[in-house]
Amino acid sequence: MGLRSPNSMLWLVLLVWAALLCGRCHGRFVVEKNSLKAWNAQNAGAAAILVADDKTEPLITMDTPEESGNTDYLENITIPSALITKSFGDKLKKAIDNGDMVNVNLDWRESLPHPDERVEYEFWTNSNDECGPKCDSQIDFVKSFKGAAQVLEKKGYTQFTPHYITWYCPDSFILSKQCKSQCINHGRYCAPDPEQDFSKGYDGKDVVVQNLRQVCVYKVAKEHGKPWLWWDYVTDFAIRCPMKEKKYTKECADGVIKSLGLDHKAIDKCIGDPDADKENPVLKAEQDAQIGKGSRGDVTILPTLVINNRQYRGKLDKGAVLKAICAGFRETTEPAVCLSEDIQTNECLENNGGCWQDKAANISACKDTFRGRVCECPVVKGVKFVGDGYTHCEASGSGRCEINNGGCWKDSRHGRTYSACTNDGCKCPDGFKGDGVHKCEDIDECKERTACQCKECKCKNTWGSYECGCSGGLLYMKEHDTCISKNAATEVGWNFLWVIFFGLVVAGIAGYAVYKYRIQRYMDSEIRAIMAQYMPLDNQGDVPNHSHHIEL
Repeated sequence: MGLRSPNSMLWLVLLVWAALLCGRCHGRFVVEKNSLKAWNAQNAGAAAILVADDKTEPLITMDTPEESGNTDYLENITIPSALITKSFGDKLKKAIDNGDMVNVNLDWRESLPHPDERVEYEFWTNSNDECGPKCDSQIDFVKSFKGAAQVLEKKGYTQFTPHYITWYCPDSFILSKQCKSQCINHGRYCAPDPEQDFSKGYDGKDVVVQNLRQVCVYKVAKEHGKPWLWWDYVTDFAIRCPMKEKKYTKECADGVIKSLGLDHKAIDKCIGDPDADKENPVLKAEQDAQIGKGSRGDVTILPTLVINNRQYRGKLDKGAVLKAICAGFRETTEPAVCLSEDIQTNECLENNGGCWQDKAANISACKDTFRGRVCECPVVKGVKFVGDGYTHCEASGSGRCEINNGGCWKDSRHGRTYSACTNDGCKCPDGFKGDGVHKCEDIDECKERTACQCKECKCKNTWGSYECGCSGGLLYMKEHDTCISKNAATEVGWNFLWVIFFGLVVAGIAGYAVYKYRIQRYMDSEIRAIMAQYMPLDNQGDVPNHSHHIEL
């Protein structure tokens, strides 16, 4: 068996042989065992791998293995692989046993039908974000593919339809605790418990309702001629309403719906009553769509991508899926996006992309990217805005008040201007009360009796402050919040001056007395010294010696 790559022949023969000897491999074991073979073959230099089924049956798409520390290598497998039927595998085995030369060419160019100038494709997904790598890969794909998908949809190149798998509860278990917690509409529509633990977290019925809401978002958006808004809703819901933050709720979903300008009442009407003992027409249509028609088999695993009614079998990756969709166009009718990686779009022009904006300051959190718009608080003139980017962004740090007053309250009256902006946030200045953002109201200090409350005081409120006077010609002392007579104030002032004056006089007299005493002592000492030179004194030792004698 050979490929166009000359070095791959031996390894491809060995891998097919190993797959044929796999025996009864099923489920997760089959996926992990054969993917490990592909990984080992790739490391040894193989260019491709064929995996033969061990049972005579229609081929199905293998499911993603459950989360495991032993499957990290899956993301690094780059060689192509293909599942072949048992009958074809037996023929290859027989030819190899006979020593025949077998040449197999792998060619995916005509893997999808391309009947016209428009491609119809479906994406079967799930709103659950707690199911490990499988859930992570789905939302990562939606985020990365959103930009391309919306361009194709807006220009009429594609017709996209999202779908969601549901199960039903057997009649004998409808009244069980498990069915009640995992199903809606009396067991008709169910989903597995997100954490696989009935005692904690969200239940399967929460997932079913959110899945139903996402279908209704698509239906309502399509009715208004904007089916591509489904991509924005699913992306924003995953970011703003994750299970791990306990935000996987209707309230959070309604916030996303409102930010995108969708009619939440129409969506609620589409959802209906999950507790009613009757069929839900939207979910009933989803169950009917799971059944295969024509060349498309039943949809039984997530995620599943169907392009032109043919199941896509490949990596859930933006580049790979875009190539598959482009393969669905009739030749020469491919849009430019299929011939170039450059996609020019600006989703921020309409409704600001559902992101936060400050129209007064002309500041927006909407950023247009190759993968579609993102809501991210901006940096303006060196000032960083912080927040979720969807409903709130606020300037932070020094300089924040220079940009639209930091989003805080500000007002001017009677030649005075007051602002609630500080480096730490918005806080009403002294004399005002309020949230500091939308409103700061003047505090009536007179009415609230916080100042100017003495018996003789006369209080007058002003904007941002107050004025206090006194009746009867009295004088107001703000430090003590009291009124005193002007004469008393004068007397107090003179008394204070007299105290200072007398204090200075007493200090001067005391200083003069000390000076006279020290002069007298010095003069007495000098006189005694002079007299001691001419006559003996009774106490000679007490006479200070003020001269120096030199003996020759």
